[in-house]
Amino acid sequence: MEITDVRIFPVDEKRVKAYASIVFDDCFIVRDLKVIQGDNKFFVAMPSKKMKDGSFRDTVHPLNNATRQMIEDSVLGAYELEMSKAQEAL
Repeated sequence: MEITDVRIFPVDEKRVKAYASIVFDDCFIVRDLKVIQGDNKFFVAMPSKKMKDGSFRDTVHPLNNATRQMIEDSVLGAYELEMSKAQEAL
């Protein structure tokens, strides 16, 4: 399995800095991943749905750490590239 495309959609929210879509093997897309600014670093949150009790549940998520790391590296790398392009445009 390979990530073949990452799209970043910057937003101006308190902790959520961007939304992302990723494509696996040019045939499967996952939308609405979030780039979140944590206390010490950025991280990627999976798409989730609010439950009736007010809690949130991921609608998709990796089943192992290697896949989670691959997704996070790809999304955060694309986010950093997008932010550097925005800086250059200013």
